Amino acid sequence: MEEIINNLMQLNPIWVYFAVFIIAYIENIFPPFPSDIVLIIAGSLSAIGRVDLYFVLIIATFGSTAGFMTMYKIGAWFGLKVIETNRFKFLQLDKIHNVERWFQKYGYFVVVINRFLAGTRAVISFFTGVSNLSFWKTSLLACISSLLWNTILLIGGNTLGANWHVIKNYLDTYWKVVTIISAIVVVLIIVINYYRKNGRKS
Repeated sequence: MEEIINNLMQLNPIWVYFAVFIIAYIENIFPPFPSDIVLIIAGSLSAIGRVDLYFVLIIATFGSTAGFMTMYKIGAWFGLKVIETNRFKFLQLDKIHNVERWFQKYGYFVVVINRFLAGTRAVISFFTGVSNLSFWKTSLLACISSLLWNTILLIGGNTLGANWHVIKNYLDTYWKVVTIISAIVVVLIIVINYYRKNGRKS
């Protein structure tokens, strides 16, 4: 991480903006990627005048939204076609259609909170496309989600400056808690659906 900081410190601000955009974009397609840490560092760089805080926020939000919508388009164009060819034996078609119906019902809410969830961003964006949610509504909500999350990270980095690692420690704890809660919710959904199905059979 120190190496990332040193490299960013030595870059021309234009290249820092470019790096922020690329990393924010790629993170939505090939997770995991250290975009959150890079944003915290960019926030700390803004504290010493190396980059402009508001411009970094715009660039990061645009990059993140563009990456999210790229996966949306991949899901919309190829998702079901690839799944229905049965190339991925571990993906059961009926389960995929259940997920699709679930996203059609709750997908917009999930898009809003997607930036606050751990390790699910690429999956969420993909299934919003598979489920044919509105492109423009999804774009807007993805942008809002990214804007809120990026603002928190950048302000944290800007406020702490050289002590940016403090927010990183809080972030690590946050991701652990969110991961545990997400796992519990998934297990509960599976158990509830199992008992509902068995109840109907009986």
